[in-house]
Amino acid sequence: MPLAVNPSLNHAQKLLILRRRLETGLPLCPRPYRALAVECGLTEQQVLEATSEWQANGLIKRMGLVVRHRTLGYRANAMVVWDIPDEKVAAVGHALAEEPFVTLCYQRPRQRPDWPYNLFCMIHGTDREQVREQLRQLRERHGLENTDHDVLFSRKAYRQCGGRYVGDANA
Repeated sequence: MPLAVNPSLNHAQKLLILRRRLETGLPLCPRPYRALAVECGLTEQQVLEATSEWQANGLIKRMGLVVRHRTLGYRANAMVVWDIPDEKVAAVGHALAEEPFVTLCYQRPRQRPDWPYNLFCMIHGTDREQVREQLRQLRERHGLENTDHDVLFSRKAYRQCGGRYVGDANA
């Protein structure tokens, strides 16, 4: 639904509205950039130029989809947490991130003595058995058979969305 953009907003303010709007995804229509332009008080060309510039400057790394994996039949997912030696965590993290069934892979600080894990990866599958099999493959392929880890299967999804980085323009 198009927003009523205040005509007194300057170009920078309209671009901030565009950035916030992009965080919620592209409109599902034949001309999404034109629809964004109307919502933000810009021209389609201005939207295309701004998004191209943001990508060139690294503000936007990529534009993608948030897939509702349960709707597609992926009913099981697990966060696998690993205790990787600090000198190997970057190499292992990059290797796991290349696996097709790993959707997230992050290094995080350990919280000793209670939490020794420093590498986290999310694995999705149609059921828990498939996730366990993918984990077995990961461990074997990357020499992690003797690496301490834990598997945290999700129980309930409360929210799934892309990141939100632009605050309220009215604040």
